[in-house]
Amino acid sequence: GLFKYVHEISLFDEHHFEHEFFIRIAQSFPFLKVLSINNWTSQKHKSSRTLNNDNKHFTIIKYPHLIKLYLYCVNVNYVEQFLDHRKTAISNNMSLFIEYRHLRKATYNFTRDDMRVNCSKLSEIHIMGPYKISERLKGYFPYVKGL
Repeated sequence: GLFKYVHEISLFDEHHFEHEFFIRIAQSFPFLKVLSINNWTSQKHKSSRTLNNDNKHFTIIKYPHLIKLYLYCVNVNYVEQFLDHRKTAISNNMSLFIEYRHLRKATYNFTRDDMRVNCSKLSEIHIMGPYKISERLKGYFPYVKGL
């Protein structure tokens, strides 16, 4: 079904959400603006470890209208799912709400190149938990003011 008037979704479950599930979300809710995910369960098919160089295994999920993404209470796999540009295409000027420890782990302490494309599209980031503003962190999010 196509739900063109739904602009905000909160997803909570004790079972894992796989890449295909997020494809269905993007297709079913084409004008989604706010997405909140709450899931501590690891994905069964850890995309980043099975993704090959020519990207034949995964369809890139497109969220052209997404302006807010909440990844506070999630397994690090979901951070990778949304920040890896080979898996998910996000719009410019998006706001990300995330725990620092998951952000640091998913980006390999802000050195992982496949995350830079989507991170450079962010205009705002709200980080939960203690963290230091390092040059590496600032460089990873070039358009976020206040870092």
